[in-house]
Amino acid sequence: MDTCILSWRVFWMTMLNRAVPDAPPRLALDKIELALLDHAVSGTAPLDQRTLAYYLTKIAKLGGYLARAHDPPPGNMVMWRGMTRLTDIRFGAMIGARLVGN
Repeated sequence: MDTCILSWRVFWMTMLNRAVPDAPPRLALDKIELALLDHAVSGTAPLDQRTLAYYLTKIAKLGGYLARAHDPPPGNMVMWRGMTRLTDIRFGAMIGARLVGN
């Protein structure tokens, strides 16, 4: 069941990125995911230019996307790998917060 939810989310975000790349990132990602992406993946865009496409490219980079100038937009497989890795990073951050936050 969890795999179905993740696969729907990956597909939805990939298509949303292609249809409305300038959408606000909070449309598809929560605050924790945005903070983890800002910390884990390099990027230098000003705060007012951090769109959904900006953060989805960061997720794709976690999945192996190189983001070169002439590369096509990331596909579902790369987004799947990136979301899986982001989920692992999130679980690690939650566990670390419990162990250290006492």
